[in-house]
Amino acid sequence: MPQLLKHALISLFLFVSYSGTAQTAMRPLEELVNVPQPGWLYVQQLIDYAKNKVEILSCDTARAKEALYKCQVNIHSPMGAVVYGTGGLLIDNGWIRILGSGSNKLDRTLPDWNKEKSLKEFGDQPGFLLIADDAVGGFFALNGGAFGKDMGQVYYLSPDNLKWRPLGQTYFDFLLFCLRGNLNEFYKGFRWTNWEQDVATLDGNQVYTFSPCLWTKDGKDINKNERKVIPVEEQYAINIDSRRQLGLDKKKN
Repeated sequence: MPQLLKHALISLFLFVSYSGTAQTAMRPLEELVNVPQPGWLYVQQLIDYAKNKVEILSCDTARAKEALYKCQVNIHSPMGAVVYGTGGLLIDNGWIRILGSGSNKLDRTLPDWNKEKSLKEFGDQPGFLLIADDAVGGFFALNGGAFGKDMGQVYYLSPDNLKWRPLGQTYFDFLLFCLRGNLNEFYKGFRWTNWEQDVATLDGNQVYTFSPCLWTKDGKDINKNERKVIPVEEQYAINIDSRRQLGLDKKKN
């Protein structure tokens, strides 16, 4: 990546992109859209220098406006740029699904996916915000206080232990990782033989679930596990319920 572009990106995105605050009145769409430096141009340039395969999903204008309004982030931020400019991003044959404003392949908007999971009403400041997930039932979330004092940092709910693990990344860092990071290393032990062909046909609202579960002692060899496709909504509920049963989640989140 050219140094000039790198410095421009850093100067644009070196802040916590999720800056929702508890409020009684939501900011109007015009305020979120009318910014001096829309971020999509820089996100597009970042995608142009991606090392990993990425698919930009097209978005419906009306749906994008509604999703951005519900998110209450402006389009100067990388999250706002992704929500307003895409239906989502599919990384590595769709292994990682970064949420945007929804599309045929990924029919979930970022704000609607979080409703009743991390927030009750749009405009509230949730303890965390789900921003992406993957084909093996892992979930990425932006910390809003539920995971600790490192506000604005990305955490990963790993299917091999059902613990929220800090990645030491902001939303922008997470985008960089998805586009240019070593995903094979990150997902070591999670990818089975011929996973590329299987995942490429997976709908963005589906994930693979495994038996035995990946977090059990008998479930550590993914090539020996039975796997089937289930809705991502069902897998998230399974993960949260399993965390409670294991004593990992005493609070409702």
